Amino acid sequence: MQTSPQEIKKVPAPENAPRQEDNPGLSTAEARRLLAQHGPNELPVSHTNPVLRFLGFFWGPIPWMIEVAAGLSILVGHLAELGIILGLLVLNAVVGFWEEYQASNTLEALKAKLAPRASVLRDGRWQALPAREVVPGDVVHLRLGAIVPADARMLDSQPVQVDQSSLTGESLPVSKERGDDLYAGAVLRRGETTALVTATGVNTFFGKTARLVSGQGAPSHFQRAVLRIGNYLIVLAVLLVSLILLVGLFRGDALLTTLQFALVLTVAAIPVAMPAVLSVTMAVGARLLTGRQAIVTKLSAIEELAGIDVLCSDKTGTLTRNELTLGDSFLVPGRSPDELLRMAALASREQDHDPIDDVILAAAGGALAGYAHEQASFKPFDPVSKRTEAAITPRQGASFRVSKGAPQVILDLTDDQELKARAGQAVEQFAARGYRALGVAVNEDGQGWRLVGVLSLLDPPREDSAATVQAVQDMGIGVKMVTGDQLPIARETARQVGLGANILDASIFDETRHHQGAGLAQAIEKAEGFAQVFPEHKHHIVKVLQERGHMVGMTGDGVNDAPGLHQADVGIAVSGATDVARAAADIVLLSPGLSVIAAAIEESRRIFQRMRSYAIYRITETIRVLLFMTLSILAFNFYPMTAVMIVLLALLNDGAILAIAYDNARGSRKPDSWHMSTVLGVATLLGLLGVFESFGLLWGVEKYLHLSAAMIQSLIYLKLSVSGHLTIFVARTRGRFWSSRPSNALLGAVILTQLAATLLTVYGVFMAPIGWKLAGLVWGYSLFWFLVEDQLKPLGYRLFDPESTGLLGRRSRPAQS
Repeated sequence: MQTSPQEIKKVPAPENAPRQEDNPGLSTAEARRLLAQHGPNELPVSHTNPVLRFLGFFWGPIPWMIEVAAGLSILVGHLAELGIILGLLVLNAVVGFWEEYQASNTLEALKAKLAPRASVLRDGRWQALPAREVVPGDVVHLRLGAIVPADARMLDSQPVQVDQSSLTGESLPVSKERGDDLYAGAVLRRGETTALVTATGVNTFFGKTARLVSGQGAPSHFQRAVLRIGNYLIVLAVLLVSLILLVGLFRGDALLTTLQFALVLTVAAIPVAMPAVLSVTMAVGARLLTGRQAIVTKLSAIEELAGIDVLCSDKTGTLTRNELTLGDSFLVPGRSPDELLRMAALASREQDHDPIDDVILAAAGGALAGYAHEQASFKPFDPVSKRTEAAITPRQGASFRVSKGAPQVILDLTDDQELKARAGQAVEQFAARGYRALGVAVNEDGQGWRLVGVLSLLDPPREDSAATVQAVQDMGIGVKMVTGDQLPIARETARQVGLGANILDASIFDETRHHQGAGLAQAIEKAEGFAQVFPEHKHHIVKVLQERGHMVGMTGDGVNDAPGLHQADVGIAVSGATDVARAAADIVLLSPGLSVIAAAIEESRRIFQRMRSYAIYRITETIRVLLFMTLSILAFNFYPMTAVMIVLLALLNDGAILAIAYDNARGSRKPDSWHMSTVLGVATLLGLLGVFESFGLLWGVEKYLHLSAAMIQSLIYLKLSVSGHLTIFVARTRGRFWSSRPSNALLGAVILTQLAATLLTVYGVFMAPIGWKLAGLVWGYSLFWFLVEDQLKPLGYRLFDPESTGLLGRRSRPAQS
């Protein structure tokens, strides 16, 4: 990774830079050697071969079932079924691969955080080089607003102020002097300096934080749910197919006939469209969330977001604006608020772009209006004196001096002990509320310094933070604030946004011994916020909460938030987040503030309802078809459907059910999750009821209508097709089917597919014709049992819902904090 001649740009020697004869910097040869030794100054991003990633979608329980069916199709010579089965297999892989590929592209943002170019002293001259080629030992020059390209140690004696809030969570810029460390990714907010590079790439503070992001996050509950459903159906299919094979061998049936039926049963057991339907449902949901100003980078995050019961929220820039503003003030008797602001503004200098000066100058616009003056001299803030001082010559009146700075320093300039005591009490009150105090004094007529007053500075909450916190809590989600600021600041912010006062100081994490771990975990679960938190603490907090049974969402915007974002079940990067935070997150918010989170949670819960409705429908239909066919062959030695009918059933019904992605759905008012006992239990109950219905029809037509075997198969096909799609209207609501109107898309898809199925059976396409009268009989029979299923459905929820007092008892998840 050598620099081309076109990439090197000579730059003039910066002011205050070390003289080249004293420190010529590294030579090009030395830099190349160090670059080879330490690697480029960038974060490595692992890449998986796209071909291998695509092939991975052909590995797993459901793909295995499809592949077994394809093998049986080849064995018995059913090439038409083979083409359809392989088409479904490839479709599932393409949908999954495409969605994952789009999401994985966001990881490239990890490289974008480092400064793209840097001013480096090489071969005795200053050059603008790509930041990726900076190596340990380089001398770099940093100007106002520059991003520090690598960890470095200051060489200049002139202090600077650095904004490292995205790295450490500190809400205010910090002062740095000669010998202090500067972190890669920090921004120079005041002054300029030269520095010696000490670490690059993954070895920087920034890189070590990002390395935490590279580990495995929490496993997807969605993937686990799909696997459980697949395993459930696989076990059922294997048992029934094995039973049929044994019975066939015992009866002496032809091996080819037995294998053909095994194929039919296998195809019937495979939820061929389930991965595609669930992925499309989430993809459509992702587009809906985009309309809510939330970009989903990992589809399974939609399902996870619906189930979170704890939200860990970063404070700086998330709950608060990450902007300093003026708060309450202490005034000396006889002084006005405008006078205090004017004096503070006169002790500031606009061109320095100091964050505190900027706030004061903006607030003092009215107080300075019409006040003609000249700033004869200005002494900037430095860590030693801890104050600024200016000499002011007004157009009218005598000259004077004014100073602002740390309150204890300003108070020491004055002699009025009583006033100093009162001002000191005000400063303590500001500190207890988490405010930063700023003293202002004036020296007029050479009579000594006199206090004008004390200003307070704060990073205020966003306007919508309190309302959003309340809205999220109303959804059954506990909110915990996580910040790198001091405990008083954390407590005051928590009070302002409606959180409790139970704020833990994260320093206890490092002080807790191993045998005290259980007590600390309990304290973390009960806490409503955490102060003085480092990146590893955020990761630890999320992990402890997950270990105690919670699904955790975390918001953040900085590099320091990335480990927690990655570990959380749902990482949410807020508007304006750093690239590393966005890459670590599952959802990226485009609008400032947290109000979009409540809307995103509501939308995700509606999406989750659609997915659960489909899962119940699909399991119900698999049990209904698989068990009915197995019992039919065992009891009557009769194949109720042909292989072609099974494939048609899968194509028409599962193809149309994709429209459930657009269905109307009501989200739960509390955290939602799969509750597999409920899903499998309700689906099994409905499936067994469906088997009873099918045998009732089979018995009726044989006893009273005396139809041929081919016509009975056509009749059974239509019944399973019609009742299957009616089942989705049972499965999509917990209450009666009319409690929520289905979408036009779902209604239209069902009507069209069932019209097609009816026409196929009436006119005998791929099967024996039955005519309109028999088709009407099947429709009436199916509608009757649809109403019965809807009436009995609540019984299934009472029996299997873990949140009710049914057979399985109450939910075992720990109570929310």
